[in-house]
Amino acid sequence: MNTNSFSELFENGGVRIALIGALSILSLFLLAETITAASNFGRSNNPATDTITVDGTGRATLAPDVAHVSFTVQNTAATVAEAQALTTKQANAAIDFVKKQGIAEKDVRTLSYNINPQYSYPNPCTPGAGRMCPTYSGNAKITGYEVSEMIQVTERDISKVGELLAGLGTLGVQNVNGPDFALDNANAGYIQARAEAISDARTQAELLAKQLGVRLGKIVNFNESNNGNPMPMYEAMSANMKAVDSAAAPVIPAGENTYTASVSVTYEIR
Repeated sequence: MNTNSFSELFENGGVRIALIGALSILSLFLLAETITAASNFGRSNNPATDTITVDGTGRATLAPDVAHVSFTVQNTAATVAEAQALTTKQANAAIDFVKKQGIAEKDVRTLSYNINPQYSYPNPCTPGAGRMCPTYSGNAKITGYEVSEMIQVTERDISKVGELLAGLGTLGVQNVNGPDFALDNANAGYIQARAEAISDARTQAELLAKQLGVRLGKIVNFNESNNGNPMPMYEAMSANMKAVDSAAAPVIPAGENTYTASVSVTYEIR
């Protein structure tokens, strides 16, 4: 290709724009590589060998802001439809009650719904027959069906928990469990405890570095450990509402929950 051909090529507007774009991209790439090389200048690709590792622990004690209460409604009848109708009527009455206590619809949910046949196992022997009684080979007979529904309620006004439990006791529901006091944001307690653990680790690292006559560098490794569920600072409670004979609201102290966290931090030292 001669000089005239090159001139004609560059006189083409589309080709000229394409070449300028390619050169611009190449320039940006070279600039990025230069910046990366400059930022890594003096850094070793090998992991830090001069380090210290410290452990930190943290605790956070917070008052709960919600209470979870669950209860069961169950009925037995000759047919599934009859048992369902009885359970539905009783469950709806309980749900209407909790909603009248100001509990939002989103805070009422069904945990389980079960339909179980009820059996009769006939015994052909009279009482006291003992070993003389032959093995009975007949089939068990279904005598009815039990329908049960377990419902959980979240009370966001802690001061009304006693009133809620007393009211449920007048509705004939079974297996009332709770209150389970907790934080609406389940991670809030642990996050606060972890922040304290990290601060504790930093304090220990600074003291150790001073004693060793070195300076702390960057963090090169970090591990955390959640020590389990919050520890309630009150006696756990479970209410059996069959024992409630009146609408008197029981006193339900909410107490506080203590959350714990542990961390291990490795610092580079200079």
